[in-house]
Amino acid sequence: MLGLFKKKSNMLLGIDISSTSVKLIELSRSGGRYKVEAYAVEPLPPNAVVEKNIAELEVVGQVITRLIAKSRTTLKQAAVAVSGSAVITKQIQMESGLSDDELETQLKIEADQYIPYPIEEVAIDFEVLGPSGVAGRDNVLLAACRKENVEVREAALALAGLTAKVVEVEAYALERSFQLVSNQLAGGRENLTVAVVDIGATMTTLSIMRNGTTIYTREQVFGGKQLTDEIQRRYGLSVEEAGLAKKQGGLPDDYELEVLEPFKEGVVQQISRSLQFFFAAGQYSEVDYILLAGGTSSIPNLDRLVQQKLGTPTLVANPFADMSLSNKVNAGALASDAPALMIACGLAMRSFD
Repeated sequence: MLGLFKKKSNMLLGIDISSTSVKLIELSRSGGRYKVEAYAVEPLPPNAVVEKNIAELEVVGQVITRLIAKSRTTLKQAAVAVSGSAVITKQIQMESGLSDDELETQLKIEADQYIPYPIEEVAIDFEVLGPSGVAGRDNVLLAACRKENVEVREAALALAGLTAKVVEVEAYALERSFQLVSNQLAGGRENLTVAVVDIGATMTTLSIMRNGTTIYTREQVFGGKQLTDEIQRRYGLSVEEAGLAKKQGGLPDDYELEVLEPFKEGVVQQISRSLQFFFAAGQYSEVDYILLAGGTSSIPNLDRLVQQKLGTPTLVANPFADMSLSNKVNAGALASDAPALMIACGLAMRSFD
């Protein structure tokens, strides 16, 4: 079983393995209020993870080990995610009243109708959504993913002494942390259509949320690595130096105008293009808000530029805005990393399902 919809769990670390870094969040909850107990971000060497696939298992395991030490967490169980492109989801109708075991057996028999891989290579999970409107039939959400995608993540955590209790789809983790951010939008999330644009290092994912539920996603190859590569090329720096300079500054005077501004314009074009695809696909012709997530969205004033060019209210995601912090957590560092921690935060929230 894949554990995409598993309900019960003890306290879990949210661990997000992306192409350039691994991020960790530990949350606690008292009443309705969350607290950040621990957090850390640790960079990955180039090509350890390629387009969200773990290529160098040992290296990723070592990075997670460093991450745990840095965060000073004592938890040993974690939730991780696979990317949406690695997962097939399908809503199907099944006979009502079956137990979970009977449903699983039945799904495995019928799965080859829906899944283009041999069943023995696939991890499947399901959630009963409720009556289908056809007598005696329920709607069931089936999710399937190649076992290797799940097993390599479990193995990377195991190398660092952690157990993967939950393997989830990134989109569901994002949906969960979006609940926290949507409270900051005027009008809450009811009847709002919000475009969440997660700009990672190599991949930008557009997720359209309607009433807090994902109704559309689209991934495209574009991200902050393009800015790092341009800094490296123009100023003759190593990858590490370029990445640091991008975050900490200290680049020559022409950087803002010659390198950063064109990149920001490129981001706006990518967002605009993704939205056009969404509008062309169906019944929507506008969104109420654009929410920027991912590391690249921390670029100063990027939200202003997007809002100015596209005419839609735009803000940078911070799922921790209403949370208290333990004294282990550096508030300034967390605030600057917050937009990149949406998935890790959503995974940590699995502790409270």
